[in-house]
Order: sequence, then C-alpha cells, then structure tokens
Amino acid sequence: MKALVIVDVQNDFLPDGALGVPEGDKVIPVINTLQGRFPLVVATQDWHPADHGSFASVYPDKDVMDTITLGGLEQILWPDHCVQGTRGAAIADELSMNAVEAIFRKGLDREIDSYSSFYDNGHIKSTGLADYLKGKNVQQVYIAGLAGDFCASYSALDALGEGFDTYLIEDATRPIDKDGFEKMKNSIRKKGGKIIRSDDI
Repeated sequence: MKALVIVDVQNDFLPDGALGVPEGDKVIPVINTLQGRFPLVVATQDWHPADHGSFASVYPDKDVMDTITLGGLEQILWPDHCVQGTRGAAIADELSMNAVEAIFRKGLDREIDSYSSFYDNGHIKSTGLADYLKGKNVQQVYIAGLAGDFCASYSALDALGEGFDTYLIEDATRPIDKDGFEKMKNSIRKKGGKIIRSDDI
C-alpha cells in the first residue's frame, strides 16, 4: 500500500508566516488534488514550546541563521515559529484535512530539533510514524509539504532508512534555499529514493 505524508503545511511556513517558505502556499492545491490518489494520508505538525532551543530569541547574543550546538548536533537558529497553540502552528486553512487519518506532532522537546517526520535530529526519539505506517502495511511513502530542503527531505531520508520505497513529490514542496534543496535531492537519490512530480502518480 502507498501513503501520502503531508509535512508541516502550517501557517508559519507560508509566505507571510514567521518562517515563510517562498511560494510555500503553491503546494496546497497540488497536495489537495493528490490526496484522492492515496488510500492513506497522514500529516505532520511542527509543535514547539515557546522557548525551543532552535529559536534565536532564546540566546541574547545570537541572530537568526547563526549556528550553535544543540543536543550534541549543529543547529541553525530560526525565528520563533510553530509555537504550540498559536495561529502560526495551525495547519493552513486551505489545506484539505478530510482525508487525513492521523497527525503526528514533532519538535516538542526543547533540547533537540526535529526536521524529520519520523525522528528528532539525533534519532533519539521516534514520532511513531514509521510504526504506524508499517502497521497499515504501507510499502511506498510519498512525501509532500514544507520546507523542501529541511523537513520534507529529512523525512524522505528517514523513510528510506525505515525501508520504505520513498518518493519526494517535487512540485508538492518548496525549499527555503534552492541550492540546499538540490543537495538534499541528490542525497535522497543516492540512498535509493526517487524525485517525482505529481503527474507521475
């Protein structure tokens, strides 16, 4: 069985949001159309505490896009985004949620960030998504959502690591940085994943 994983299509990642992805809103109609082609659709939601360690505002001497060490890993510092219970953390109004069977929240631990839909960045804690998909006898995972060069790509890499046939739907995602996205797509291909377009499904 195949499943569509919709990654972090939240208000703060839309162009006017706190961490707006350029043209991030353009993925919504594509994803809405795609959902009818899948027997299983799930979504993820960044869900940070207000003092999350990846927020530049937590550090008086740091700026957005500086790097620090967090949880033993190099960490880019971001603007405050997707804070639990805020409008910015909410799923975008325009995204159809009728077919979404479950939502998996990530990034709740202040001490480590969580780009992937499957694990935190240190692979210490699982979100439970892999077990959920395996329990539904899913073999093929299709990734859509935001941002292409971070949460969507890291989700694809972890899906591959979990043994799923993995497809990143390029026109159903947008990156923060195009060059970074090209590097991530190459990494996905090298590990056996495929970069496709929605018309290929």
